[in-house]
Amino acid sequence: ELVLKVRIQNPDLRENDFIEIELDRQELTYKELLRVSCRELGVNPEHIQKIRKLPNTMLRKDKDVARLQDFQELELVLTVSDKNLLFRVPAFSEQSGYNKKASELTY
Repeated sequence: ELVLKVRIQNPDLRENDFIEIELDRQELTYKELLRVSCRELGVNPEHIQKIRKLPNTMLRKDKDVARLQDFQELELVLTVSDKNLLFRVPAFSEQSGYNKKASELTY
């Protein structure tokens, strides 16, 4: 597996952390990167203008994706200015293992 760090490009967000995604090294294509990234971030793929490898390189094709290395940072650049309309609520089967109550526990 190839592990990449992905986030949505949005300087207006208070928290704009990266998430880590895994891609099968046998399926390193632009389409698969877009599919997995959008699924994990809860974004409609139709609203993605481009994928940027930070700090300043646009990914355009499968060969660009094949050159990525573990833990490289990518941003999804959205096409629409109203960011609130782009996010979809993931179906129950797609929801991550994040547990808000567990994150609030103190030790």
